[in-house]
Amino acid sequence: MNLWVLSEERPKIGVLKQILNKFALDMGFCAFVDNLRILPVLENTKFSFTYELIGFKCNRINKILIKTVRGHSSFIDFLVFFQDKEPTSKDTPIYAIEETKTDDSESRNTGVYQRCSKFVFLHYYFPDVKMIMLYNLQIEQKEKPTQTNILGTRLLLTLGIEILGKELNKDIFTPFTSIKEIIAFKKQMRDAPKGNIPIEIKQKSDSIEISGRLVKSDSLSHDPNIGALSIISAVLRRLGWKKNLIVTKHGLKQKHLKGNNKFILIVNKLNISLKGLTLPKTELKTDYWHYDRDGEKLGTIFIHIVVESFTKGYSIFENHAGSEKGYFITADGEHIPLAKYENREKYKAGDKSKIIHIPDLILIDFGRSEIINVEGKKYKFRKDGIKKLKNYDFIEKNYIKKYYPEFEIIRTVVLYGSKEKEIIEIEVGFLLSEDGDLVLGVKAPALFKQAIKNLLAFWS
Repeated sequence: MNLWVLSEERPKIGVLKQILNKFALDMGFCAFVDNLRILPVLENTKFSFTYELIGFKCNRINKILIKTVRGHSSFIDFLVFFQDKEPTSKDTPIYAIEETKTDDSESRNTGVYQRCSKFVFLHYYFPDVKMIMLYNLQIEQKEKPTQTNILGTRLLLTLGIEILGKELNKDIFTPFTSIKEIIAFKKQMRDAPKGNIPIEIKQKSDSIEISGRLVKSDSLSHDPNIGALSIISAVLRRLGWKKNLIVTKHGLKQKHLKGNNKFILIVNKLNISLKGLTLPKTELKTDYWHYDRDGEKLGTIFIHIVVESFTKGYSIFENHAGSEKGYFITADGEHIPLAKYENREKYKAGDKSKIIHIPDLILIDFGRSEIINVEGKKYKFRKDGIKKLKNYDFIEKNYIKKYYPEFEIIRTVVLYGSKEKEIIEIEVGFLLSEDGDLVLGVKAPALFKQAIKNLLAFWS
C-alpha cells in the first residue's frame, strides 16, 4: 500500500523522516533510510500536484506520496494515511500530527498552548486517530522546562497525545489523573505579570470557572489562550466533569462571537459558557479537509522543493502563506527569528509603516553568489506581488547584507493559478498554472532555470 502524507505545510525532509520512523516502528516494519528527496511528480511535463518521497526503503510500502490540502477551519499540520488509493475526506487517517519549531527557549505559550485547540477540534472528526505533537526543534531545548510548558504538556498527555522530538522527564511529565490535581498544579504556578488576566481554575459545587483573556485586536483571536482554555476544558470533560464550565474575564463582547470561529465551534461541542454572552449555534462542516488547488503557496512550495531537490541551492527562510514562519539561517548555520517591527512601540501607537515586510521565501544560490527574495501571489494578484517587491529594504539591509555581505540580492515574484502558458511581466520569475504547466519568466533567476531544467530531464 501507499503511505500518503497530507499537509498545509511545506513538507520537510527531517519531519518526514521522523514520521516514517514512527510509522515503521509502530507497524513493526523493517525499513532503511537512504538519501531522502522530495520529487514533484510530472505527467507529460505537467505537475500532477503530488510529490513523492524517495530514499526510504520498506518492502511493505509501495510509494510515499505527499499532497497539499487545506482545512475548513482549524487544521492539524499532517494527516497520514496507509492505503492504496488517494485519500478522500471520508477516509480515516492513522496519524494526525502537529509540528512546531517553538519551545520554551523562545516562547512559553506558543510552544505548547497555541496548537492545543487543533487537537481538541480534530477529535470531533477523527475520535480514534493517533494524535502526535512533533517538536522539530531548531534551537536548543531549554534545560529546565517552565511551569507553563509542564502544564500544557501534561494536559496533552492526558488527552492521549504523544510527544515526539523532545526529551521529556518521565518523573515530571505524566498525565493528570484528577480534576483536583489540575487545579492544585495551576494554583501553585507563578502569578501572571501585573496587568495580565491570569488563567485560573475555580471549582464550585455546580460549576468550574476558568478565567482567561480571549480578546485581541478587538476580536476573538488570542491564540495561546484559545488553545489553553480549549485543552483545559477538554481535559476536565475527559476526567468526568459533566456540570457547567464557564469562561470568565474573557474580555469579549457579543459582537465578537461568530459561528465560524474555531473556539466557538469547540465551546459548543464541549458545552462551555462564556460569562455574560450568548453563544451562537454552530455546526461543524461535514469534511475536515479538502485538496488545495487554489492557494498562492502552491507556487512557492513547488519552487522551494524543486530548487532543493534538483540544485545545490536551498532556503534560508520560509513563510509560505498560511504556514508556520521559519527561522532565518545565517551563514554560520545559526537559526534566528526575524523581528516583526522596526519599532514595536511606534507600530503599536498606530504607525503601521514600522512593520517589517518579509518575503514568502528566501533562496540562496552559492554557485552564483545570489540570494533570491520571493514574493508569492495568485496569478490574478500578480500586480500586488510586484508592488510588494519594493518593501524588502529593511530585511535586506539588517539581515541578508549583514550575514551574506558578498551576495547579490534578486527580488522576484512566484505565481500560482490561471491557464496561462507564458508571463510577460519581467518581475515574475515563475508561474505554476492551475493545469500544472511550469512557466519560467523572461528574467527568471538562473537557479529557477536550472531547477526546472533538471526536473524535466529527470522525468523525460
